[in-house]
Amino acid sequence: MKRWFAPWALTPDGWLRDVLLEADADGTLTGVTADAAAGDAERLDGAVVPGVPNLHSHAFQFALAGRAERAGPDHGAPGGDDSFWTWREAMYGFLAALDPDGIEAIATRLYRAMLARGYTAVGEFHYVHHAPGGQPYADPAETSRRLLRAAETAGIGITLLPVYYEDGGFGGAPAGERQRRFLHDPDGFARLLQALAPEFAGRADRRLGIAPHSLRAARPDRLQAAVAALDALDPTAPVHIHVAEQPKEVEDCLAWCGRRPVELLFDTAAVDRRWCLVHATHLSDAERRAIAGSGAVAGLCPTTEANLGDGLFPAGAYLDDGGAIGIGSDSHVCIDPAEELRWLENGQRLVTGRRTVLADGPGASVGVGLLQRVCRGGAAALGRAIGAIEAGRRADFVVLADDGGDAQDPSVLVDRWIFAPAGVRVAATVVGGRTRGPA
Repeated sequence: MKRWFAPWALTPDGWLRDVLLEADADGTLTGVTADAAAGDAERLDGAVVPGVPNLHSHAFQFALAGRAERAGPDHGAPGGDDSFWTWREAMYGFLAALDPDGIEAIATRLYRAMLARGYTAVGEFHYVHHAPGGQPYADPAETSRRLLRAAETAGIGITLLPVYYEDGGFGGAPAGERQRRFLHDPDGFARLLQALAPEFAGRADRRLGIAPHSLRAARPDRLQAAVAALDALDPTAPVHIHVAEQPKEVEDCLAWCGRRPVELLFDTAAVDRRWCLVHATHLSDAERRAIAGSGAVAGLCPTTEANLGDGLFPAGAYLDDGGAIGIGSDSHVCIDPAEELRWLENGQRLVTGRRTVLADGPGASVGVGLLQRVCRGGAAALGRAIGAIEAGRRADFVVLADDGGDAQDPSVLVDRWIFAPAGVRVAATVVGGRTRGPA
């Protein structure tokens, strides 16, 4: 049994003082005891908070981050400004020569960086399945296995989400030449899942789910087939999808079927707590309420959404509706959960002209409330027993140390970590009972 002693620990019941944490050999917490004596436990120098699940990652894009910040040749011309769609072309170009060795190397470096900043699990939304020309590798699961190996090398928990991608636009428009690395038909995708399933048997640090890329890349009947292929293996496994990220996506969907993307998704699938709707930025009020009422998690990636000019999720109204949220680093222009939470709250402040927009109520710590929300939502989205410091959950936690102030109130420490981070650092990241960061 592994034992730690912390002066403070943030649990589902709030802050506990003088806490003894105990975990079994498998890395699962077996006891969380307040007002305890340290005894021979390992002493942790700081406040312990749950490790943050990163619910949305495209690992290979880490190598592109910061390399697409040059204005295009038509910058400033009418209709010529850069957008998500021009960035996507740069991303496709980067993929042209990326091989499995490169995918594994990039992912390993990325996952280590996540651990150093306080992420303890990742949802890998993985769509680079084939060779650059579109030909399958001898092992069709080659690149997926490389990501699993990278996670194991780094020591981070992973929910692998192989992407179903077939179309180049709504209604089954043909995919483009530069999308050929992503493509499957329903039978090929089912075989991919079957080939991967043994990698997850008996592994508490892994979960297999799927990710129909988007409604423009997976027409409704194909989306249903992809979910059915997953259900044949595990009917409780997570399902993630990009939806309503860009105004053009909403316009194209309306032009094709007369429905907005979230409306179409709810007409197509039984969206419930196993689903994560990534971005969901451009919503009608009815769509927003539908997501919140379904129990699905809204997967928010504030730094990427800002970088790509996507827009701002209606977080205040959505949380008022009772909706669940989690955060992801997506394209990895930032690998810091504190900064994602800072952007999440500060974005709402900018558009409302108010402060503490996403606080849980009068006197509540904005940082603590947001941290607990995204840990709960991230755990649900990744389909793993993580996201909280309590018996039965994985021993995934972060130690926050105060190098420059008064740490008497741990809520202030969390608020400083998120909103004024100078002097607060991640002193240790523990995953499954093993210290994995910072490097």
